[in-house]
Amino acid sequence: MALSRLARVLIAVLVVVPVAPAMAQPATQSEAVEQYRELNVEAEKLNENFLQANEDKNVKQAELDKATADLAVAQRSAEQAKTTQQRFRGEVDELSSARFRGARFDKLSALLTGSSQRDFLDRSSALGVLATESNKTLAEMAKAVTAASAAEQQAAQAQRRATEVRDAAARLAEQIAAQRKELDAKIVKVKAELERLTAEQKQELQGPPDPAPPPAPPAPPKTSTKPAPPPSAGPPPVGGPADAATRAVNAAMSRRGDTYVWGGTRPGGFDCSGLTLWSYAQAGIELPRTSRAQYGVGRAVPKDQLRAGDLLFYGTSATSIHHVAMYIGDGNIVHASTFGVPVKSGPLSSGGRDYFGAKRIVG
Repeated sequence: MALSRLARVLIAVLVVVPVAPAMAQPATQSEAVEQYRELNVEAEKLNENFLQANEDKNVKQAELDKATADLAVAQRSAEQAKTTQQRFRGEVDELSSARFRGARFDKLSALLTGSSQRDFLDRSSALGVLATESNKTLAEMAKAVTAASAAEQQAAQAQRRATEVRDAAARLAEQIAAQRKELDAKIVKVKAELERLTAEQKQELQGPPDPAPPPAPPAPPKTSTKPAPPPSAGPPPVGGPADAATRAVNAAMSRRGDTYVWGGTRPGGFDCSGLTLWSYAQAGIELPRTSRAQYGVGRAVPKDQLRAGDLLFYGTSATSIHHVAMYIGDGNIVHASTFGVPVKSGPLSSGGRDYFGAKRIVG
């Protein structure tokens, strides 16, 4: 009975005093959009790995080409050395055979066989020449033997080097194929997740409107009776470092609205490092292909000393960088951020939460 009364009291307390719900932390963006962004970061890392592997493949191919060429040269040198060795070996064999047959290449033989003093002097002079030639032949033979041995060693080393590089290139080709397969699978997943987002979530993914004004339309051509100058063969001339950075910024800003494309490096479709690569190329400056390799260019600058044209990198370390953007001033960047979002400018934070560092390419 007492237990029954206690149960009724507890029930009454629970009815009168409601249980307070747990307080949820306010989210800055929807979980679906956050998951999509994280999935894109994974794809970006795979894309960086794949691009870097292809760069390594090009390096390995160059090494293989050089090793193959060195091997061919070494083999030709070895053949030439053997031919020279055989020629002098024949001459030495003839000298040895002559001695074996009783020929004497010394002045005593000239004295004993000469019929007069004059004959002795003539024979002595002639045999002196023969002795000198004999010594020269023996010396040349020794040099030929040494050269042939060295050439054979070089050929053997070149053969080993060519084999090592060829095997490394084959292994790298297998890695590239595996990385391409993994990247393709991740891209398929990213595209599928993008389709699952609602219209509101896609709008949230796009972020705030571009804070920078749109690029000015090109000026109409001036009417002139003078013939137009021929187009230049190379990139536009670059003045000082600031001019090059300005050209790169203007080039990047002119591509706002272009589609994000994994591996894209041309107008119409860019990935993050493809945009910075192309933009600086318009200023006559060549950058490496990947964002990780681009981090190795220029000099480091603090975050509070950024200038337009500086490249900003995102990742937890130099070897895990997965994104690069270009600083345009006033706390804003321009970048090819992620699949489903066109090239656009925005606040520095839009590059990612894992800002790693900045590099000044020129100046």
